[in-house]
Amino acid sequence: MSVFAPAACPRLIVKVGSSLLVAPDGTVRRGWLASLVADIAARARAGQEIAVVSSGAIALGARRLKLPKGGRASLEDAQAAAATGQIALSQVWAELLGAEGLTAAQMLVTIDDLEDRRRYLNASATLGRLLSLGVVPVINENDSVATAEIRFGDNDRLAARVAQAAGAHGVILLSDIDGLYDANPNTNPHATLIPRVERIDARIEAMADGGSGSGMGSGGMVSKIAAARIATAAGAHLAIVSGHVDHPLAAYDTSGRGTVFVAEKTAPARKAWLAGGLTAKGDITIDAGAAAALLGGKSLLAAGATAVSGGFARGDLVAVVGPDGRTLARGLSEYDMADAIAITGKRSSDHAAILGYAPRAALIHRNHMALL
Repeated sequence: MSVFAPAACPRLIVKVGSSLLVAPDGTVRRGWLASLVADIAARARAGQEIAVVSSGAIALGARRLKLPKGGRASLEDAQAAAATGQIALSQVWAELLGAEGLTAAQMLVTIDDLEDRRRYLNASATLGRLLSLGVVPVINENDSVATAEIRFGDNDRLAARVAQAAGAHGVILLSDIDGLYDANPNTNPHATLIPRVERIDARIEAMADGGSGSGMGSGGMVSKIAAARIATAAGAHLAIVSGHVDHPLAAYDTSGRGTVFVAEKTAPARKAWLAGGLTAKGDITIDAGAAAALLGGKSLLAAGATAVSGGFARGDLVAVVGPDGRTLARGLSEYDMADAIAITGKRSSDHAAILGYAPRAALIHRNHMALL
């Protein structure tokens, strides 16, 4: 049985890319979307709770406003297109879901809504209640107010973060490609599909191609692997599946063709939230000894830090970077940045004299840190 079947996956997030939902002329691909909604309805009747993360608002709004470059010529154009297109997007989802006897709800979020712990918990509660009522939430980034500094930038990572907030067991990314390949299949005829990924490492990341295949969306394979990191850390399997067929969910059930990123052991909710954070306020670079200590379950001590950058206060989310430049963990800093810099590389016994006050035990305590 597929890990995404209703019996194995009580709660599922389905992400729909712009190029699947919107034709090149800026109109909705209603026939295809109706087939997807029929798949969703079949799964709902089988007892699966489903939320949809849907792209398409900017593309739809750009057509209505006759904006150049698909509404992405400027931030202002994108915001105007999103505000206009979101109404059309929610209308078509509500209409088609209603025709299948399902009720649609709309949720628009920014990255701040899921990065701030209190707002994240509020969004989580809303999603949980809607799903328990049999409603299909249709979720999108609130691009009408988001700027470059406060946006996800792609709905792949948004879908993974929503899965985490909803306590979902699986995420299916319907895409313009049918999975992760060991080389770019558009340029290499010998590229091979990777059907299953147990662990996301440097080899897997090297296979990613940063471009969006359609030129319409904002996510490429890099964003999909980032999404897989978030989802799997939260205990949800994630699949990349082609949406270039009618009834794409049913087709995937039949063929099984795609790439599945296997979920890790479910992390405590707070650690999963930390692991999925996207807006770290700074970086703490550490040496090899400290990296080994973190992997062994230890806290991060100042003696193992080699550099501090960014602009963070005590309690802010920071990234922990290993000596090879890879992000190893995310956690909440026990120090303001200036004090963290002052004690970087120093033994704990020296901290009081350096800072002039009784120091805390660690730069980041293990209880407030999630390994990636």
